[in-house]
Amino acid sequence: MNHKETVDVFSDPRLKNLHQDYHSYTKEDFEVWRILFERQQRNLPGAASQAFLDGLEAIGFTADKVAVFSDANKRLSDFTGWAIHVVPGLIDDDLFFSLLYHKRFPTSSWLRKMKELDYLQEPDMFHDAFAHLPLLTNQAYCNFLHDLAGIALKHIHNPLAIEMLSRIYWFTIEFGLIREKGQLKVYGAGILSSVGETRFCLSDEPKHLDYDVQTILTTPYWKNKFQDKYFIIDGFEQLYNSIPEIEDKLEKELKKPPQET
Repeated sequence: MNHKETVDVFSDPRLKNLHQDYHSYTKEDFEVWRILFERQQRNLPGAASQAFLDGLEAIGFTADKVAVFSDANKRLSDFTGWAIHVVPGLIDDDLFFSLLYHKRFPTSSWLRKMKELDYLQEPDMFHDAFAHLPLLTNQAYCNFLHDLAGIALKHIHNPLAIEMLSRIYWFTIEFGLIREKGQLKVYGAGILSSVGETRFCLSDEPKHLDYDVQTILTTPYWKNKFQDKYFIIDGFEQLYNSIPEIEDKLEKELKKPPQET
């Protein structure tokens, strides 16, 4: 396939009538957001990338108010032209990558319960909004997301290709580290929404590897425990500039006999 197979994300029945019903949030929802926000607010200075911290301030999220998507959309529009698209939770790959390709970030509007503060099987609004959206104020980061989605849509019916591209997404957007002024910092949303992994990933316990497309394409990841390795970029332009290499090396991997991949 040499064309991008997108879906109509604005009329797809899987997203029909989904929106943020702000009046439905309960007292527990506001308390959960506050606790998680304040906990990470204490945890992230010195750990999070400056781009994330700047983005968090720019997007206007605070501890005392569950994020308002309409307000965030206005701010994101001014910075990069991206926007939030409400989803029910985990969604199919074709819809996920089509949303990203149309510069819409899939975001849940529901929050975990108080008993789930430390572990949640499926990403909720705190993960999606607090940890992902601030970096959508960074143009190079957004360019990378958009073009990575474009590659995925070319191969959307090839499970092996999607698996390898999901590794790129996982080890960058979800669990990536960045060097800033000679120090390791976090930009991956899966880390930024986790107190435990924020501390763990910067410790001496896991492996710290330089960002390498070939290695990531062939490296499985963990969904149910901390990663044992993290890949480090030197800047978001490096991510964006690696798009041609991702496309080239993916094509070469796909041409290998199955036992070599």
